[in-house]
Amino acid sequence: MEKQLLFILSFLIFTSCSSVKKTQEAINNGNYDGAIQIALEKLKKNKTKKGNQPYIIMLEQAFVKANSKDLAQINFLKKDNNPESIESIYGLYENLKNRQENIKPLLPLTILEEGRDADFKFVNYDNEIIATKNQLSDHLYEKAKELFNSNNKLDYRTAYSELEYLEQINPNYKDVRNLMEIAHQNGLDFVIVSMKNETEKIIPKKLEEDLLNFDTYGLNDFWTIYHGRKNREITYDFSLELNLINISISPEQVKEKEVIKESQVKDGLKYLLDENGKNVLDDKGNKVQVDKMINVRCYLYQFTQLKTAKVVGQVKYVDLISRQVIETYPIESEFIFEHTYANYKGDKRALSKSHLDLVTLKGVPFPTNEQMVYESGEDLKERLKYIITQNKFRN
Repeated sequence: MEKQLLFILSFLIFTSCSSVKKTQEAINNGNYDGAIQIALEKLKKNKTKKGNQPYIIMLEQAFVKANSKDLAQINFLKKDNNPESIESIYGLYENLKNRQENIKPLLPLTILEEGRDADFKFVNYDNEIIATKNQLSDHLYEKAKELFNSNNKLDYRTAYSELEYLEQINPNYKDVRNLMEIAHQNGLDFVIVSMKNETEKIIPKKLEEDLLNFDTYGLNDFWTIYHGRKNREITYDFSLELNLINISISPEQVKEKEVIKESQVKDGLKYLLDENGKNVLDDKGNKVQVDKMINVRCYLYQFTQLKTAKVVGQVKYVDLISRQVIETYPIESEFIFEHTYANYKGDKRALSKSHLDLVTLKGVPFPTNEQMVYESGEDLKERLKYIITQNKFRN
């Protein structure tokens, strides 16, 4: 018990020393906010604990250094007077405020050796934050509006991103929400999906409809819309072509296998005899009876119906603006029809349950070639969906 307590105590001391060391290393490396985070986590658990005194001292140091670093960066960026720096300045003011807000709930923090409370000089940055936010809002708004002069969809997406951020920091600023909708509509890519049959075999009409019914794929994302049927009012950016190259269907096969099963089974009762051939009696003088076991044999004839269909194709991504093929991907799918049944000759008591289950089944009609192709198409649809989700038209 003493060894266990000593181990636990040693572990706690090691852990505590390790955390103090990490906090000091963070300060030494200029990672002041990292040091503040470690110290705050320790002090939130118990700020009056004597073992946590080093964290109060390091928190005080890191707070001063972090603020000095941020304010120096703000002064530099203001002197640089680059409009693109406004967002950074706004973020730095937010850091200054948040850093104070994280510390406030723990105050006061007493440094016992010095007999004083830790000194955190808090400043109200609200005016600076509001002023910078207004400057940033104007900048983002004008920057997005300039991008609206472009015919490039990626520029509209950039404009949307700028406006989205503007909406986050300054909700309902001017007509931002309306502009976001316009940017979204102008940044959309429309993809027309088509299927080409190069197999010289007939494709079931329902399969073609299912493959091109992209409403069931759930693939539309924020910037990409897929259509299985062309809309004359839309100018499509890309095409996705599913070219079926080969369809192979195996002959109908029935494989037969004979299985011989032997087993010992109970076949009534018999009198138990001793080594002399006489009946064994129980305590009351009655003849003892035991199970009569016999060997039985059964011939199981197992039949397996087998037919396969394989569809091989290619998925082609085409840029309809440049008329260039972007990429091609191989695709294939296979459907296997397999049905097993059996009959027997002999004593079926020799058969296992799984074999008895097969005996209850009968042969079934083979699916038609059209049905086989359709079933393989269901898997083909999933493989096509995987290719599209893994490979975007724009990187």
